[in-house]
Amino acid sequence: MTPSLLVKNARRVVTMNDQGTELTDADVLIRGREIAAVGKDLSQPGAEVLDARGCVVLPGLVNTHHHLCQTLTRATPAAQDAKLFDWLVYHYDIWRHLTPQTAALGAEVGLGELLLTGCTTSADHTYLYPRGLTGLVDAQIAAARSLGIRFHPTRGSMSVGMSKGGLPPDDCTQAEEEILRDCERLIEEYHDDGPYAMTRIGLAPCAPFSVSPELMKETAVMAKKWGVRIHTHLCETLDEETYCLEKHRMRPVDFIESLGWLDDGTWLAHMVHVNDDEIRRLAKAKVGIAHCPSSNLRLGSGVPPVRRYLDSGINVGLAVDGSASNDTSDMLGEARQAMLVHRVKSGASSMPARQSLRMATRGGAAVLGRDDIGQLAAGKAADLAVFDVDRIDYAGSAGDPVASLLFCGSSHRTKWTVVNGQVVVKEGRLANADEDGIVRRANAACLDLLRKAGAAA
Repeated sequence: MTPSLLVKNARRVVTMNDQGTELTDADVLIRGREIAAVGKDLSQPGAEVLDARGCVVLPGLVNTHHHLCQTLTRATPAAQDAKLFDWLVYHYDIWRHLTPQTAALGAEVGLGELLLTGCTTSADHTYLYPRGLTGLVDAQIAAARSLGIRFHPTRGSMSVGMSKGGLPPDDCTQAEEEILRDCERLIEEYHDDGPYAMTRIGLAPCAPFSVSPELMKETAVMAKKWGVRIHTHLCETLDEETYCLEKHRMRPVDFIESLGWLDDGTWLAHMVHVNDDEIRRLAKAKVGIAHCPSSNLRLGSGVPPVRRYLDSGINVGLAVDGSASNDTSDMLGEARQAMLVHRVKSGASSMPARQSLRMATRGGAAVLGRDDIGQLAAGKAADLAVFDVDRIDYAGSAGDPVASLLFCGSSHRTKWTVVNGQVVVKEGRLANADEDGIVRRANAACLDLLRKAGAAA
């Protein structure tokens, strides 16, 4: 018999369907790994019941860009006030000491925090591979499967080191043949393009200042061959724009277009510094955008024109970015940040709470090329987040409990998080991991990385 789960008596169920339907005093019935029904007075003999009285139920949030290894280098002292290029140069000396074991631990930290804040699907972009090292993505996939999160890791890469005019040290780069070979290995071993897939692989050269045009081209060709998506950082800072103009005699968007990257299989992180013509071309090509508000603010990179992206029909998802430039993996907190920052850029009415939540759900699903996640409806993947708003930090917000998730709340932990029909956060704690143990091991690993790099406080 297929196991069933019944989320019962929710104060509000936010479906994120095309009509924006929200139901009061409603239920969500799950059978196996899919949603069977959303409505009132649902029942299922033998089902496990989660009493969601006083709670808001959202579709599982979708994180479209992360660097999980960076969770072990949060708030590093010498880089707290640096802009992107200086921040990167400082951290390269630390990250060159990564191992598969630290990659797995970073994934436990980052993915665990995401689950606790309502995220059920996360991308990742691991691009730094110390010379001769393999298995970082494999270790992260194993951690994701243990925690129970839906995972879209991308095989990142850097091939142009300082000796060739790039930003990273040479020993943090790899030969392009080695990169492409490992990309194919990961796709063959892990990629699942079926419905409700728990693991999908993407390909992700790091950025124009650390990979060659030839690698960008070859990656796009390989992605089409295998039917996977491609991803990179773009238009994050004015330093990057200057680099592209000096090195390639093109602006960043022109540069990637010349390499076959402007199509609906591409999603780009940041996209802060663009002009009107570039927005038009991005919309026409159906390129997706991973918006990283906290990271862009933390590094002083700027605020992207997200309102104009949305009005142009571009799919925009939210992302926490790396946990050394945010420095959290708090997905609900990222939705709040997006709501607030665009009111400064585009006006107080430009980013309603529900628009930000939509970017965090349906928007993120579209950016990752999925139509089976991001909403609560029969036949969709059984991914949802249950937030208790019957707490003192939400008191007085009963008029709109959905908006209160972003306007109110001092803790963004869910009461329950469900992924693929499985309860992976239970009463505000990870169900499949020892949180206290993760904290101890992560802090020890952090100090060890800093010591090896000569950067310990």
